[in-house]
Amino acid sequence: MKHLKTGALLALATSLLVSTASAQTILTAETGPPGTVPFTSTTTLAEIASAAGLANMQVADSQTLTNSLQNVAEGKTDVSGAPLILTFLMSKGAGPYAKLGAEKGSELIKNVQALYTFNYGGFGLYAYNSSSVKGWGDVAGKTILNGPPRGAALTNDRGILQLVSGVEDGKDYKGIQVNWGQMAKTITDGSADAMMLPITFPDTRITRALAAGDITLWSIPKDIWEGERMQKYIKSPGTAGITFDLSTIAPVDGLTVVSEDGIWRSPTTVGAEVVNASIDFDTAKALTKAMLDNVDTFLTKAPYMATTRVGSVGFGLCGAVPLKYHPGAVAAYEEAGMTVPDCAKP
Repeated sequence: MKHLKTGALLALATSLLVSTASAQTILTAETGPPGTVPFTSTTTLAEIASAAGLANMQVADSQTLTNSLQNVAEGKTDVSGAPLILTFLMSKGAGPYAKLGAEKGSELIKNVQALYTFNYGGFGLYAYNSSSVKGWGDVAGKTILNGPPRGAALTNDRGILQLVSGVEDGKDYKGIQVNWGQMAKTITDGSADAMMLPITFPDTRITRALAAGDITLWSIPKDIWEGERMQKYIKSPGTAGITFDLSTIAPVDGLTVVSEDGIWRSPTTVGAEVVNASIDFDTAKALTKAMLDNVDTFLTKAPYMATTRVGSVGFGLCGAVPLKYHPGAVAAYEEAGMTVPDCAKP
């Protein structure tokens, strides 16, 4: 296991004894920005691992998970959050991993294994009420903030906007991208007419941006959601669908959520807490068991975690997704009486 050589480290655990031999397991980890599902997943795992004396996880936050997944695959980082679509793209040497090529990408992804999976919140188009964008039909010719410079979020944001509004980035509208750490400033400074971004319920970026004015958030229209193209999209690698009654979530002052029938609809990204395959069996098993023993802690750590399906088994894996569970994780699930699909076993 190697230490991160660059980047600010957020030490979330102190040195603790592991086993009667007083051995100490130190793990390096990367995750997304605060206020997101990957961040909460990784930091909650780190806190639980520390409290249980399992490991000292040193977490670098606000990372681009495209890079983090490659760092795990190359053995530079031990643990990371990872959208499953990225594991698929790496295995093909495609998208942000095109420079790797298919042969190297398919070999690298074999070095990555999962502890557990979860889903993110969803995706949505939103704009200040003062904006000229009043819905999905007003995107053409506008400037849209649609994600970080590279990665799964940008790919999904572009794809969903094209499916719903029929527009292409750079052709029908001007897409702008900034790093996650700059996102809040860019939302509020008027650089974009609207935002097409991953969202949670509630969403910290939106709630912070409300200080600059009221905002409207649009669900995907029902007819488009039920159409063949969108249904095919939500069955693509690393993607699922999320629907719920808007009356079940707490209202946010200044935010209007628009749906023609009161139901939120959007794709959701399926992600995983992944590790380098070299992590020993006992450590992977102990970390996975710690998650299973503390599912309620994960689901209540932040309001947006309630719908993330932490604690399920096999969710999002198999099919075109090349990611498999770590053998230690498989053992933890099976000891808990859960059935791991054969296609998700290494």
